[in-house]
Amino acid sequence: MGDKEAFLQQFYIPDYIFEPQAVVKSPMHIPECPVIVFINSRSGGQLGGDLLATYRGLLNKSQVFDLGDEAPDKVLHKLYHNLETLKSCNDDFASEIQKRLKLIVAGGDGTASWLLGVVSDLKLAPLPPIATVPLGTGNNLPFSFGWGKKNPGTDAESVKSFLAQVIAAREMKIDSWHIIMRMKAPKEGSCEPIAPLELPHSLHAFHRVSNTDSLNQEGYHTFRGGFWNYFSMGMDAQVSYAFHSERKLHPEKFKNQLVNQSTYAKLGCTQGWFCASLIHPSSRNIAQLTKVSIMKRHGSQWEELLIPRSIRSILCLNLPSFSGGLNPWGTPNEKKERDRDLTVPFVDDGRLEVVGFRDAWHGLVLLAPKGHGTRLAQAHRIRFEFHKGVADCTYMRLDGEPWKQPLPVDDNTVVVEISHLGQVNMLATQDCKSKSISDPKLGSSLSHYDEDAEDSHDESDEDYEERRKFGAADTFRIPEDVDISRLS
Repeated sequence: MGDKEAFLQQFYIPDYIFEPQAVVKSPMHIPECPVIVFINSRSGGQLGGDLLATYRGLLNKSQVFDLGDEAPDKVLHKLYHNLETLKSCNDDFASEIQKRLKLIVAGGDGTASWLLGVVSDLKLAPLPPIATVPLGTGNNLPFSFGWGKKNPGTDAESVKSFLAQVIAAREMKIDSWHIIMRMKAPKEGSCEPIAPLELPHSLHAFHRVSNTDSLNQEGYHTFRGGFWNYFSMGMDAQVSYAFHSERKLHPEKFKNQLVNQSTYAKLGCTQGWFCASLIHPSSRNIAQLTKVSIMKRHGSQWEELLIPRSIRSILCLNLPSFSGGLNPWGTPNEKKERDRDLTVPFVDDGRLEVVGFRDAWHGLVLLAPKGHGTRLAQAHRIRFEFHKGVADCTYMRLDGEPWKQPLPVDDNTVVVEISHLGQVNMLATQDCKSKSISDPKLGSSLSHYDEDAEDSHDESDEDYEERRKFGAADTFRIPEDVDISRLS
């Protein structure tokens, strides 16, 4: 066996693991790092399709899946069922595959979030860690864990280099967040979220609950979902909405990452993001749009968060990467940590960083070495309440997926509440930007962290048919201790 072949054998999974009736060839080498690869062949222009062909050429075709053809929940459900069946027959090889299994997902942040949601939803044991290949425009998830933000090479040597990083990577937990929006059915108009020109997988993580869902209430519209990277509202989401709408109308213009980023910047100008104080009315400012309340830590009391009147965009961040690698929170100095009870951002501490921006010029501060937005708070839960009369709509987005949100035209209130849900395992390289509370280098400086922060959640089953393509919103169930009456 040559060196190259021996290297690839470390990741190889034989056919019979996927199809138990297949012929077993023995003796078999137990792979050190067996992987299942999910690729969105439609991401990155032609890169997704090229990457799919390369992986299938290097590994067993049976362990490489095109997300355009096969949903990850079906693939993983079948795989783990097969593994359990084989283990019941005392198959030690299958047992080792399950213990060592790692997942690779290639696509944009939306694709990666989809797989994270599915893994969480299926409650796989042990929880397989996930590596992310940056094939999108922003690539915040891959960048946060050291996998880069530029679209990768698709040739065999580039893929082997990536696999070498996978086998050397360390595991790191990441928080997941549940979001719910509820409003009374309006007497006139609609509060239904509007996707940008019905983008196929937009709102994959945020949709109306079914009639059988425990959250459903007669006379109310209730939407729920979840996110891993960020929730944002205001002008940044408006620009994102315009970008997705333009891409839907003219897909031929969005074939590579550089063109996408250039178009995004141009839309920021045409939407008035650089001269917001002159073009946009004050009714669009966050303080005029909504009342914001936060719960700083698990079990603490709700308190109102005062938003400066100049803030036009608000971000609730889980990762230290936004808009393609920028860190809006930055690193607070010792005085800020002491006086305002602020810390560096951790991805597994059960808290979100809440940051505000006035306009695009304010955002450019992030390009400076110590630049950051307006640090508003760190919170375990966040609630937004919208009332009649301020504006007819606003713009929101979850993990890069934007929508236009109509606001009440009568006396009803629209409430959006974000709460901590749980965690999944990521794979991180030596270039990882994210910080963990479990890092031994941090010592005892994490006295703010509450180990009970991971809320319990409803374990009731959902109908399989309710899972949507490019979405696993079932994953993000409402935690039991959320006061649902507050959302009425």
